Amino acid sequence: QVQLVESGGGLVQAGGSLRLSCAASGRTFSNCVMGWFRQAPGKEREFVAAGWSGGNTHYADSVKGRFTISRDNAKNMVYLQMNSLEPEDTAVYYCAAQPYGGRWDYWGQGTPVTVSS
Repeated sequence: QVQLVESGGGLVQAGGSLRLSCAASGRTFSNCVMGWFRQAPGKEREFVAAGWSGGNTHYADSVKGRFTISRDNAKNMVYLQMNSLEPEDTAVYYCAAQPYGGRWDYWGQGTPVTVSS
């Protein structure tokens, strides 16, 4: 089992920045791919970014160049730095963990991000 707790969401103006944090506990953190997803009102949950313990990352095209995922394996933390935020980034953001060879089985409770125009 992996327990995930997000923090750092809030209200920001377009063009601003936020950093989301996710604290993980339980299963060995380094054996999981860590990811961020988001769900906007009336839309399905979508992938945002993923980070491997070795440093590789992957981003959705919509956030590439603006968002950065990072992880601190020693502290069991994963972060999402969001820059140049747009109103279209408004959503509830979820931290997720995927054990290597598995699926996105573990989810946090979500943290809301609102970007005003």
